Amino acid sequence: MALSSLSLTQFRNHEATRLQAGARFNVIWGDNGAGKTNILEAISLLAPGRGMRRADIQQMARQQGPGGFTVAAALMDDEVRIGTGTSADAPSRRQVRVNGAAAAANSLADWLAVVWLTPAMDRLFLESAGGRRRFLDRLVLALHPAHARHAARYEAAMRERNRLLAADRPADPGWIDALEARMAEHGAAIALARADTLEALDAQIDALEAGPFAQPSLALERKGPVEVEALIAALRSGRPRDAGAGRALAGPHRDDLIVTMRQKGQAAALCSTGEQKAMLIAIILAHADLVAERRGSRLILLLDEVAAHLDPARRAALYEQLADRAGQVWMTGTDASLFDAVPLSGRADWSVSGGVVSPQ
Repeated sequence: MALSSLSLTQFRNHEATRLQAGARFNVIWGDNGAGKTNILEAISLLAPGRGMRRADIQQMARQQGPGGFTVAAALMDDEVRIGTGTSADAPSRRQVRVNGAAAAANSLADWLAVVWLTPAMDRLFLESAGGRRRFLDRLVLALHPAHARHAARYEAAMRERNRLLAADRPADPGWIDALEARMAEHGAAIALARADTLEALDAQIDALEAGPFAQPSLALERKGPVEVEALIAALRSGRPRDAGAGRALAGPHRDDLIVTMRQKGQAAALCSTGEQKAMLIAIILAHADLVAERRGSRLILLLDEVAAHLDPARRAALYEQLADRAGQVWMTGTDASLFDAVPLSGRADWSVSGGVVSPQ
C-alpha cells in the first residue's frame, strides 16, 4: 500500500511540509543537513517501532517550534488516513491515529509495510547481533503484522522477570512462572515468524536472476529452544544464572541473523563493503517480491543515500529492478544526477533546503 500524501508538522527541521506522494519513485535531493533523511524518518514512524534512526521520541519535535510534532499520511487515494506524533504537554508520549480514532502503534503494521536501508546499516554485518535482529524483525513484520505485538509482550514480560530476579527479596515463584509462561508463548510466536520469513526469503533469493548484486544465504543462530514447554524449562532452570547476569541468557531476544555470500561461501562480515551493500540490496529486492506474493501489495522502501556508494552500472541495475517490482520507493541523495537512470514515468522529484521542500 502506497502513500498518496504526506505531511510533516514541527518535525525535526520541517515546520510545515506537505507532499503529494502518489508516485512510485519519490526522489529527494539536497545538501547534507537539509532535511532529506528527516522525510524518510517521518515515513518510518508510520510503522511500529522507533523509526529508522531509533531516536528518542522527545528529540523529534522541531527545536524552534512550540513542542510536539505530527506526521500524517493518506493511503489508497485518501480513503485511509494514519498519523503519529506527540503533543507539547506530553512530549514523551507517542500518539497514533487511524481515520481520526486513537490506535495502538503496533496496529500500523496492518496498513503499511515499511523497510529501509540507511548508511548506518553499512556496518550491519560487523557490529552487534542487536542490529541484525532489528533488521530481520523489520522484514518479518512486513509479512507477519502480529510480530510487533508478540515482540512487545515478550519484552515486557522479560523486563519484569529481570526486575524480580534482581530484587533483594525473593519473588513469588508463581509470579515468575507466569512471566516465563508469557515469554515462552510470545517467544515461540516470534521464532516461528522469523523461521518462516527466512525460509521463504532464502527461496526468493534463489529465484533472483544473477546480476550485479551478490547473493546472500540467510540463517538464524538460535540462543535457546523455540517450543513453548522447552523454553519454559530453560527459563526456569536458568533463573540463578540469569539473576547473576542481570538478564535472560536464553530466548529469541538473543538470536542472530547469519548472512553468507553464496558466490564465495564467505561470512558477510569478511566480505568487502561493496559486497556487503550488494547483499543488503539483494535481500531487500527479494523481500519486496515476497511481500507482494504474500500480502498482495508492495511495501514502501526507504533508501537513504543508497546511490552514493554504487557505481553507475549498479545504480542503473538497482533502479531497473525496483521499477520491475512496482512498489513505492523513497530515495535521498546529495545530487540530482545520482538519479538520472530512475525511470521518468511514475516519478516525483523534490529538492530540500533548510527543511523547505520544493517540487522539481
